[in-house]
Amino acid sequence: MDAIDQPDDLSRPQKRLLKRLYNGRTVPVMADDRPFLRYKDAALYLLSLPIDARETAYTQMKAQARDGVR
Repeated sequence: MDAIDQPDDLSRPQKRLLKRLYNGRTVPVMADDRPFLRYKDAALYLLSLPIDARETAYTQMKAQARDGVR
C-alpha cells in the first residue's frame, strides 16, 4: 500500500472524538474484542490497521460513546 491508501494520521474530528471519549474513562471501550482505556492506546491501535479496518474499529468506538458506555 502506498501513503494515499493508508494515511499515517487520524483526521481532526477522529482525534477530537477519541480524546473526548477516553477522557477520564474508567470502563474500557471495546473495539475488535480489545479493551482500550486510554486515547493514546486507541489511536495507536487505529493507526496500525488498514484503512477499511480502521474505519470499522473507529465506528465501533464511536457507537459505544453514542450509546453512553462510560
